[in-house]
Amino acid sequence: MSAISVPSTEGAGVPAHRDGNVLRWLAAYTSSMVGDSVYYIALSWAAVQAGTPAQAGLVMSVSAVPRALLMLGGGVVADRLGPRRVVIGSDTARCVAVFAVAALLLLAGPGLWALALLALVFGTVDAVFMPAVGALPARVTTRDQLARVQGMRGLAIRFASVVGAPLGGLGVALGGAATAFGLAGVLIAVSVPLLVSVRVRELPGDDAVVGDGAAVDRGESAWHDLVSGLRYIRRHRVLAPLMFAIALGDLGFVGPLNVGLTLLADQRGWGASGMGAVLAGFGVGAGVASLLLTVRGRLPRAGLVAACTILAGSVAIGGLAFAPTLVTAVGTALLVGLLAGLSGAMCGALLQTQADPAYLGRVTAVAGLVSLGIAPLSMPVSAAAIGTWGTGPVFVTSAVVCGLGGVVALSVRDLRRAELPR
Repeated sequence: MSAISVPSTEGAGVPAHRDGNVLRWLAAYTSSMVGDSVYYIALSWAAVQAGTPAQAGLVMSVSAVPRALLMLGGGVVADRLGPRRVVIGSDTARCVAVFAVAALLLLAGPGLWALALLALVFGTVDAVFMPAVGALPARVTTRDQLARVQGMRGLAIRFASVVGAPLGGLGVALGGAATAFGLAGVLIAVSVPLLVSVRVRELPGDDAVVGDGAAVDRGESAWHDLVSGLRYIRRHRVLAPLMFAIALGDLGFVGPLNVGLTLLADQRGWGASGMGAVLAGFGVGAGVASLLLTVRGRLPRAGLVAACTILAGSVAIGGLAFAPTLVTAVGTALLVGLLAGLSGAMCGALLQTQADPAYLGRVTAVAGLVSLGIAPLSMPVSAAAIGTWGTGPVFVTSAVVCGLGGVVALSVRDLRRAELPR
């Protein structure tokens, strides 16, 4: 499929939330994310029905392996073929796989093998899809609108998390896992024609381009491209410390806000409803941050804002374990969500504006590997540590690790003074 390229002045002077091209991309992204949420509900339900809880857990974790192992290679693919083309192909592949399993469930009622195969396919495709998704915004809007686009993307993620689970549950209630899988496939399929209609920009600095602006050197191997991308990040004055700050922030954030929160709610007697209320507080805070960036468009001193919000967010994370009441915990979680939303959006916008266009796929792949491949490893460690020392010391330790990310951002001059383009 040939890409649609437009001059770099396309959409210039038009705010992203009023740009039809950006809105088509956002609609495609939102539909795909809602489809993902419905897919995971359908997969978990079908796995539980087809096997034991342990087997269901194994099926749910299958996709994580290829996603982590192949993510860096996915960044190379996104840079070679262009992120738009890769996202279209990935969504098409995911749609076909989901529809195939839905048909199998209707016609033959296959066992866990089909579900495990679907999870494996999803994880493999995600390894290519995620770097391309991260690299695409810079090619659908102008550089000065990237912070606003990060806010819009955050709103889409929040919308998908709120709407996807009820839709998946409705699909299961109406017709079982097959219906839910079919609904997920339809939602993912909707994104494809929308993405086809999205125009992409030729970015300044793309010296060797093809298709939708991706740098391609057919004379070099994919391995060479991967190594050169890692070397580029390591030598970059902003990207290298930014990656380190993101890694520390995620390592300190993921454990407490996932398994740690569950154990905290159980210890305090808040129950499942209390834990849901705390998570809702976090979601509201993150949504407010995304809405602020969508409306505001740009925050000055992006590097400094990222550093300060990481530090402040780490303090809030540590304080969550000492919240005396459920109401206090919900308020603290709202603050965590607000600060994490701001820091995440600032870091994402800096990644896209600081990276050379030729390396955007590989840069987003490394960031994705840090967040989705390394940070989740803290969850079993956090659970074991809480069982030994309790929630207070573990939350404080996690807060210190998260705060170190802010310290890194503050201590590196180029990152601290990094600005988003006007």
